[in-house]
Formats: sequence, structure tokens, C-alpha cells
Amino acid sequence: MSVISFRKLREFFEKDQAAKVPMQDWYKRAKKAEWDNFSDMKKTFNSVDEVGNERYVFNVRGNHYRIVAKVKFVFKRIYIRWVGNHKDYDRIKNIDKL
Repeated sequence: MSVISFRKLREFFEKDQAAKVPMQDWYKRAKKAEWDNFSDMKKTFNSVDEVGNERYVFNVRGNHYRIVAKVKFVFKRIYIRWVGNHKDYDRIKNIDKL
């Protein structure tokens, strides 16, 4: 899968150094993946949830962090829409619009 863009992950873990290794690990696993559908994605990231409108929420580092991404299975692309901690995630309204 092509992950667009690593910059959002980097910007987040530059502020929170504890997130660096888990975010890099998520990125490496997602980049190597070849998903055709949500079931394939669940095999790589068991805790991923679908929130509608092609948006998915990935729990990272035991639910300490979250990544919201738009996934286009046909084009093999993951568009990172939001990266943050669990507390900030809970404040998001209309997550399917990110």
C-alpha cells in the first residue's frame, strides 16, 4: 500500500517522542501490506475499526495513539487524515468527514 503521507506521522512523533517507534512500526507494516478489502486490513491490524466514508481508525501502541485514514483499496492507497492520542481522538466530531 502507498501511505500518504509519512509527514503527518513524523510531525506527531516529533512532539511526542514516545510515539516515534510505534508510528514507524505502523507505517512499515501498512506500506508492506497489500489489502483488497477490510478483512485483509484486519489481518494486519486486528484492532482497526471502520467509521464510514472509507475512513478507518487504527489503534497504535495498545490504544495510546490513533491514526484516522482514508483507504482506497482499488488504488492501494492509505491517506492519513489525522494522527493523535486517544484523548484528542475522543474530541473529534464527524470523524467520517476527516
